[in-house]
Amino acid sequence: MPEPRAIHFLDQPIEVLFDTPPVREKTPDPPNGFVWEGRTYHVVELLSSWSDFTRRGKMARNMRPSHAEVASGRGSLNVGRFFFRVRVDTNQIFDLYYDRAMKDLDNRKGQWFVYRELTQE
Repeated sequence: MPEPRAIHFLDQPIEVLFDTPPVREKTPDPPNGFVWEGRTYHVVELLSSWSDFTRRGKMARNMRPSHAEVASGRGSLNVGRFFFRVRVDTNQIFDLYYDRAMKDLDNRKGQWFVYRELTQE
């Protein structure tokens, strides 16, 4: 089977649905579904998952090198993204991610996004 390739770059916020809420919000499991542009999608298969704890911008310069090395493997406060490649009930494939960065003092939980749509053709 060919490797999926991106056909639409989206990077839009979504509302995620869990049968059981994650035990740790900042290191979530893949959602069971999501709502995007008013439509509900149900995840039928998790195809892959990965994380990225790269520190960007000011965050890349505010840590000692020895601490930055440890943080690159497990993340640190408000830094990191968890990615999930999923197949949904419409047979579409999406990359979703949870961004751990807090947006402001009133919104500390981070945010979910639909990153891109892919195809295996």
